[in-house]
Amino acid sequence: MTKQVNVVLFEPEIPANTGNIMRTCVGFNVKLHLIQPLGFKLDDAHLRRAHLDYFKDVDFTIYDNLDDFLEKNNNPEIYYLTRYGHISPDMIDFKPYKEDSNKPIYFMFGRESTGIPYKVLHEHLDHCFRIPTTDKIRSLNLSNCVAMVLFYTMSQLNYPNLIRHEPDTFKGENFIDNYKEE
Repeated sequence: MTKQVNVVLFEPEIPANTGNIMRTCVGFNVKLHLIQPLGFKLDDAHLRRAHLDYFKDVDFTIYDNLDDFLEKNNNPEIYYLTRYGHISPDMIDFKPYKEDSNKPIYFMFGRESTGIPYKVLHEHLDHCFRIPTTDKIRSLNLSNCVAMVLFYTMSQLNYPNLIRHEPDTFKGENFIDNYKEE
């Protein structure tokens, strides 16, 4: 089954960011696409520390380059997060995706140092968006951006296949209701 929401990291450089994003993808039931070159090895200690013991649950694919990703995913419609975007996430209408749960959503995030290539952004201006910030910073942390965009998207989609309470596989829905100090 194809996952509806997909995170695409274009040439990520920092292992801790990618590890945090892997953990976030597991939590939101999102597929991760990694476009090479990566600035680290997947067995990097920083990466392992960030994704903790969730690595076995990460649904991810690695691609040789952007063309390889586009070809293997049938040239998908992609939303590009960039500081140069002219719209914010709240201006993107995800209702068509909610009505057609088989229609995938792809969000591309660029490398930490230089982002997504300008040529790619210029060719897709209508799909470039930014997270509103002050004029005191150029960008936010990559893993934080992914988490914000996924949360916003999932809320619009009504949290598909996500659990709204503490799972029974952990402490259970009524754990805190029944809590008694010993």
